[in-house]
Amino acid sequence: MLAAHNVLRTTFIFLLSVAFFLPSFETQAAEKKQRPNILFAIADDWGWPHAGAYGDPVVKTPTFDRLAREGVLFQHAYISSPSCTPSRGAILTGKYHWQLEAGANLHCIFPDKFQTYPEVLNEHGYSVGHTGKAWGPGRTETRGREIAGKRFKSFQDFLKQQEEGTPFCFWLGSSDPHRPYELGSGAKSGMDLSKIKLPACFPDAPEVRSDVADYYWEVQRFDKLVGDALALLEQKGELDNTIIFMTGDHGMPFPRSKSCLYDTGARVPLAARWPAKIQAGRNVTDFVSLIDLAPTFFEAAGVAIPADITGRSLTNVLSDSKSGRVDTSRGQIYFGKERHVPSQEAPDMGGYPCRAIRTDDFLYIHNYRPDRWPAGTPHYQKAAFPGTWYGDCDNGPTKTYMIKNKDKDENHRRLYELSFGKLPAEELYDLRSDPDQLKNVAQGAMYQTIKRQLAEKLQKQLVATHDPRAMGQGAELEKHPYLGGGPKHPSLEVKRKKRAKKKQ
Repeated sequence: MLAAHNVLRTTFIFLLSVAFFLPSFETQAAEKKQRPNILFAIADDWGWPHAGAYGDPVVKTPTFDRLAREGVLFQHAYISSPSCTPSRGAILTGKYHWQLEAGANLHCIFPDKFQTYPEVLNEHGYSVGHTGKAWGPGRTETRGREIAGKRFKSFQDFLKQQEEGTPFCFWLGSSDPHRPYELGSGAKSGMDLSKIKLPACFPDAPEVRSDVADYYWEVQRFDKLVGDALALLEQKGELDNTIIFMTGDHGMPFPRSKSCLYDTGARVPLAARWPAKIQAGRNVTDFVSLIDLAPTFFEAAGVAIPADITGRSLTNVLSDSKSGRVDTSRGQIYFGKERHVPSQEAPDMGGYPCRAIRTDDFLYIHNYRPDRWPAGTPHYQKAAFPGTWYGDCDNGPTKTYMIKNKDKDENHRRLYELSFGKLPAEELYDLRSDPDQLKNVAQGAMYQTIKRQLAEKLQKQLVATHDPRAMGQGAELEKHPYLGGGPKHPSLEVKRKKRAKKKQ
C-alpha cells in the first residue's frame, strides 16, 4: 500500500509540475513566433534620388515605391562612408566606419573583435542568412566567418530550410547597379534618355545620358529582385510580420558621386515597411544613418542593444504617425571617408581622408589631406598602385567623356575640376541657394560664423566617437593592407585584353 501511495504521490507531483510549466512553454513559443522577421535589401552603388518615389521620371522602381507607399519614405538617409566595404561594415556593426580599425577601408580585413547584428540575433534565436553581395570586398580576420549569416543561393532557398515559428533575419544583397554595364542597355530597354535628370555636376552629352540609363537599367533589376522576395513572403503569409528596409550602400559609380561626401555620393534611397508599427504613406525628413539600422533591428527583436553601438534606434520614428521632422534631435548627420583605392602618387599608398556634417541648410566637409588628389592622380605612370588612373572614380563612359573633353569649353573645364581637381581643407555649401553643392563658400565673409559652428560640432562628434583621424592618429587607419585592385588607364586595359586574347 505504501509503495502504491508513493507512486500516486510522485505521479501527482509530476502532473502538477507539467501543468505549472506548460503555460510558460506556450508563452515562450508564442513570443518566439511573434518576434518580427527582418529583411534587409541593399543594392550596390544605388544613390538618391533614383527611384520613382522620389520623383525620378525615368527609372522604374515599383517595389521600392510600394514600400514607400505602404510604409515610410526617408528623405535624408546617409551612409557612414561612400565606399562599399566600410559602408557595409558600418551597417552590420551599428558603428561609424572610423570606429572599425582596418574596417574603415575598402578591400580590408574585417577584425574579429567587432560583432555584427546578424551574429547577435542568431545568438538570440533568429535564423540568419544572406544572398548576393553582403560585406566586402575584403576578408574576415578569421577566414570563413559568416558576419552576415550563412550564404544561400537565393532567398527562396533560405525560406525552404526555415523552421516553422522561428523568426529570421536575412540580408538580400545584389551587385546591381555596380559597374561594368552593358553599353546601351538602358536605351535598348525603351528608356527616354531626353527625360533623364542629370546631376548638375555632369555635362549634358549623349554618352553621359546613355551611361546613366544603363545604370538605371540595373537599378530596375535590383528592384525586381526585391519584388520577387516580397512575393515569396506573401505566399508564405509572412509579409506583414516582416520588417523590410530597402536601400543602397552609397551613391552611383560616377564622377563626384561614389567615394565623395556630396549628396551624390553619401545620400541613399531608404524605405521601410512594417504594418505592425509603421503607418502607411509617411514621408520623413529626419536625418538618419544606416548605422541606425542595427539598433533598430535589436529593439524590434526584443534584444538588448549592445553598449558599444553608436547608431540610434529608429523605432520611435517608425512608430510615430507624423510625417516631416519626427525626432527634433535628428537635425544633422555625420559621415566621412578613409582609403577607397590607394590612388595617390608613389610612394603614397594613403587614401583621401575627409569628414562631413550635413544639416538642412549646409554641408560642411573637412579634408585632412588637401595635398592629395580627391579622385586619385591623373598621372597613372606615377601611381603608387601601378597603372591606377583617377583610382577613386570607377571607369565608365561618363568618366572617360569628362576627362577627354575637359578642355572643350569653360563649362566642361569647370565640371572636370569639380570632379577631379584638388580641394581646399574646408568646403562649405549653402544648400538654400546651392542644393547641388557646386559652389564652395567656405572663404566667404558672411559664412565664417556658421562654418566655425559646424566645424566645432563635427569635431565634437568625432572625438566623442573616438575617431583616430580627428585626434591626430590618422596613420592608424592607413597602416592596414589593401587587398584589391584599382581602375586602370584605358591603354593598360587594352594591353591586358590583348595579352589575355593571345593566351586563349
